[in-house]
Amino acid sequence: MTDYRVLFVCTGNICRSPTAEALLRHHAGELPVTADSCGISAEEEGNPPHPLTVAEAKRRGVAMQHRYARRITPGDFAENDLVVAMTRGHESRLLRLRPERARGEVRRMMTFAPGFEHQDVPDPWYGDRAAFVHAFDLIEQGVLGLLDQLRPRLG
Repeated sequence: MTDYRVLFVCTGNICRSPTAEALLRHHAGELPVTADSCGISAEEEGNPPHPLTVAEAKRRGVAMQHRYARRITPGDFAENDLVVAMTRGHESRLLRLRPERARGEVRRMMTFAPGFEHQDVPDPWYGDRAAFVHAFDLIEQGVLGLLDQLRPRLG
């Protein structure tokens, strides 16, 4: 069986989406799941994750791969089973970018987190360390909820 492929998408691919990618890898255990991330915008393309993102992951014992930001491509919709947006705006943009016959389903991150379904994951970029902690907490709830939904199908 091939891995179930999940792509996380935020604005620039240096804060929220690499956090989700790292958290899915951290919590997936033996599930046949592959995680990746990218951004809607090319403004951060080639940049590493934000230092406060890396610091929060390290503080929690979550390994964050050394990576560089990239922008989403049409092929991402064909290569992934699920494309996860951090906000309603990202979700709307992804639905417009998604090729008609692409296999990748588009969902919003917090739809996987019971009690948080109507929230977006706020961009911590303009905040302090507390903003990164808050975003990390929300993303972790979404990732855990996603894994709860995947376990019966993949476990």
